[in-house]
Amino acid sequence: MYSRLHYISSGDTSDQQIDRIWQALDAGADWIQLRGKQLDKKTFTQTAQQVKKLQEQYNFIYIINDHPAIAAAVDANGVHLGLEDQDIAEARKLLGAHKIIGGTANTITDVQQRIAEGCQYIGLGPLRFTTSKAKLSPILGFSGYESIFQQLQEQPHPPIYAIGAVGPADIGALRTIGLHGIAVSSLINEATDKKHCIQHLQSSLHGTFTATR
Repeated sequence: MYSRLHYISSGDTSDQQIDRIWQALDAGADWIQLRGKQLDKKTFTQTAQQVKKLQEQYNFIYIINDHPAIAAAVDANGVHLGLEDQDIAEARKLLGAHKIIGGTANTITDVQQRIAEGCQYIGLGPLRFTTSKAKLSPILGFSGYESIFQQLQEQPHPPIYAIGAVGPADIGALRTIGLHGIAVSSLINEATDKKHCIQHLQSSLHGTFTATR
């Protein structure tokens, strides 16, 4: 089963990216997605290689955002692709059957597309406005998630994660709706006690919930 808590990296420089990823891992994160929109391809590749080396010390799933070729080159565990990124089928040919491919979605149509494409998990959102993504899709809110899951009904689907300024207080309602987990960045980056933050999130994500919003 995939981790319920995904950490998405951020940072304007390679050093900042590596430092934040290291801190998240040291605090107990077990799923890392390297996302470096501000980095040029050469720097991103070098950063990806450095993150790969961290698997010698930490046990985590390593996903690379946007770049299947780089994911293949550094032997990451998989790739996450946006709706405007490389075709899922092409990425699968490049990476092989054993690697993880996740995809972003914003609407029920996107979710159905991702299911048809064979994505192994889906990042669905945003829940609310976030500054961590430049080209933000329309805000879903809780009602948007509810509508999408109602339309999915009993249709088999991969784990779906809430993205977009998700906070600890949102977890109960999101899990009740049907979300498998959450993907966060600044929530962990800005935590004073990152270990406590991750432990609290993991505990909440594995609990039994009744929506309280």
